[in-house]
Amino acid sequence: QVQLVESGGGLVQAGGSLRLSCAASGRTFSSYAMGWFRQAPGKEREFVAAIRWNGGSIVYAGSVKGRFTISRDNAEKTVYLHMNSLKPEDTAIYYCAFARGRWENSDVREYNYWGQGTQVTVSS
Repeated sequence: QVQLVESGGGLVQAGGSLRLSCAASGRTFSSYAMGWFRQAPGKEREFVAAIRWNGGSIVYAGSVKGRFTISRDNAEKTVYLHMNSLKPEDTAIYYCAFARGRWENSDVREYNYWGQGTQVTVSS
């Protein structure tokens, strides 16, 4: 059974930082790209960042580029999202997901396993 468990969310002031973690099990972690998405109340789930199976390529949404960093540790079966210079508009539930294949992708339809999400709230 594939499981993804996010952690690290919380309440932070604007300009602050958080690090999200996502621990995977039930699948060969190192064979798949991983992604982070987020969903704010009343909005559709949107792409944040994705990383190739070997960490060799990364793609970011324009709204987070330069502020967020995705990374992975294949030995620990964990993907991370380091978030700096947080803004109130970053407030959302953050989800990690397994891609269907090895290559990083911003299309939500290319991800087939999802975690339960972790809440990030940025106060102004």
